[in-house]
Amino acid sequence: MGVASKRIFVTGGTGYIGSHTCVELLGSGYDVTVFDNLSNSNPEVLHRIARITGKPFHFVEGDIRDKSALRQAMSYGSPEKIIHFAGLKAVGESVEHPLRYYDNNVAGSLCLLEVMNELGVRSLVFSSSATVYGASEELPYKETHRLAAMNPYGVTKLTVENILRDLCRSDTRWRAGILRYFNPVGAHASGLIGEDPRGVPNNLMPYIAQVAGARHDCLNVWGDDFPTEDGTGVRDYVHATDLAVGHVKALGHLDGDSSHDRCLAVNIGTGRGHSVMDMVRAFEAACGHTIAFKVGPRRDGDLPAYFADATLAQTLLDWQAERDLATMCRDT
Repeated sequence: MGVASKRIFVTGGTGYIGSHTCVELLGSGYDVTVFDNLSNSNPEVLHRIARITGKPFHFVEGDIRDKSALRQAMSYGSPEKIIHFAGLKAVGESVEHPLRYYDNNVAGSLCLLEVMNELGVRSLVFSSSATVYGASEELPYKETHRLAAMNPYGVTKLTVENILRDLCRSDTRWRAGILRYFNPVGAHASGLIGEDPRGVPNNLMPYIAQVAGARHDCLNVWGDDFPTEDGTGVRDYVHATDLAVGHVKALGHLDGDSSHDRCLAVNIGTGRGHSVMDMVRAFEAACGHTIAFKVGPRRDGDLPAYFADATLAQTLLDWQAERDLATMCRDT
């Protein structure tokens, strides 16, 4: 399959989803430049991407808030499109340190867009989040749901989305694909790259994995009295490799000629929910032993259920999740 625009610049490309996407890009014939400040990732990831793919790529260490570093890196790579992952991503941390999140996620994105505009690179896929939706009693979540982020992290994602929408309206040369992730989990089937956050994990799957690996005594289950089948919260978990494939599909969509969706927002999820206890049982089956857990009170703001309507991704991007919960747990 031919690749219309081959040179891709990936911010945050050594991170969890960024690294998986670089693997898929290289496997699809793209020329990749990775730009990352390594603030929440390990440079060993670069060697592992190369080992998985057997393909060369370029790496530049730098911060998206540094316009000079961006200009230099983008001038070297002469990219035709950008995939923008670079950003802080922990909801709880964003509540404690909102200025860090606005500085990195919003101000950093503005620096990137300004340098892109300077250099005439006006096509971008943006790593957004389902947190832009906020609470809703209507399930599943559709792209037409009201946008009402409920924490600083979600607000930063929604702010960048709004900037992209305004930019595409103001200048017809701009094209943007906004991908709203639900809950990325899993790891590359090789086992060489995956999610291994520094410190205590903020997300369910890596915490379960660390309990399985004896790095924590037990899993805290926050609430077992939700109006769900087993009383625990339900979320839409999507395999990191499926998510990465979605970015490659979005790049292809940006090559199209349609003018009415110059700024397209699409949910990336499986379209079905799994409870916390579903995840625990599936991980027990994958690792072969029991996951210890204890039930605590609900946390403020936690929703009973949250999963995607993924129809638009299938219709417009020809994308759908292929890996099931057992695969997600096994690969983790």
